[in-house]
Amino acid sequence: MKACIMCGGEGTRLRPLTFERPKPCIPIANRPSIVHLVTHLANLGFTDIVITIGYLGDEIQKALGDGSLYGATITYVPEKIKLGTAGSVKNAEEYLNDAPFLVVGGDHMTDLNVLEFYREHMNSSAITSIGLISIEDPREFGIAELDASLRIRRFREKPSPGEIFSNLASTGIYVCDPKIFEFIPQDTKFDFAKDLFPLLMEKGYQLNGWLARGNWTDVGNPAMLRAAEKWKLQENATTSVAGTLNVKDAHITGPVRFGDGITLGAGSRVVGPVFIGSGVTIGENVIIGPYTSIGENVLIKNNAKIFSSSIYNGVVVGANTTISGSIIDIDTIIGDNCSIEHNTVVGPRSVLRNSVTIHSGTRLWPEVIVPEKAIVKEHMLNEKFDTRCEGS
Repeated sequence: MKACIMCGGEGTRLRPLTFERPKPCIPIANRPSIVHLVTHLANLGFTDIVITIGYLGDEIQKALGDGSLYGATITYVPEKIKLGTAGSVKNAEEYLNDAPFLVVGGDHMTDLNVLEFYREHMNSSAITSIGLISIEDPREFGIAELDASLRIRRFREKPSPGEIFSNLASTGIYVCDPKIFEFIPQDTKFDFAKDLFPLLMEKGYQLNGWLARGNWTDVGNPAMLRAAEKWKLQENATTSVAGTLNVKDAHITGPVRFGDGITLGAGSRVVGPVFIGSGVTIGENVIIGPYTSIGENVLIKNNAKIFSSSIYNGVVVGANTTISGSIIDIDTIIGDNCSIEHNTVVGPRSVLRNSVTIHSGTRLWPEVIVPEKAIVKEHMLNEKFDTRCEGS
């Protein structure tokens, strides 16, 4: 079975994490998110995978290779200009025109049983089926109204107040008949939700909905990224060590996944679920709380506290520093006695001097330097990098 994964977006809403990596390569539980997605699809039998690539597409190819490591065969189709969601799939038509195929966004994290979805579509007369999931706030999604036969009667993209006739939001996961290519113009920006679906319904074609059950997010902003990592960490049920673990009078409450060459100092405590990459040194009297991932070659100094956070490769966390519910990108150096509050995102190679406080919801652009005892209440930008954080 075939699947098409769309990976063309720039990920501006996730800056500063996407200046040097595409959105599908942001680490979740110490692995690029696209690796989780490809593994899930291949395990369900979608082993013939087409990936449309645009922004920093080479990084996606480096992460996945030919797909053989994950039990799949991957074909990459470059997108030279922005073509929209349906347009990017049209650009890969030659690899998808012989049978119905699954369409998934490259920023999706999911454990949905899309094999069941595919089979239900194959047993229907629909030209396209849309995966739908009930959510609390559907304003940023396409919503659908179904009848008892699961046929879609209305569909609206990003409804305004008074237009929210359903909380069934589109996951952006579709099963499509190749006939859809007849309605998508060549080399033209064209979207599934905004353009193709209304056109097909106007012409009288049947679109079905599939009521999804399970975990799904499109990792569109830092909060969604943290939520996705939380449930990926929860999947790990046991404590494991992939090499050497040097422990002295420390406390480990699983599940914790340790890489190789870990040092855990006296009096420290790790409470899972936690992933810790190889080459990590953890000082004395450190506490690492649940739902935390720590990348490779990280140094965490004495008396630091890290709760529900993502710490990427090469980061240094100073003594007596507290990090809560935040994302710290590669090679950042955080001084002593700092406080990084909830929902902070710190870009790569930033430097926070001693006794810095970063207020909740703040973003620091790459390579910024925060002076000693500073209190940061708003985004700190770097003119070397684009300042936008809205969009895709």
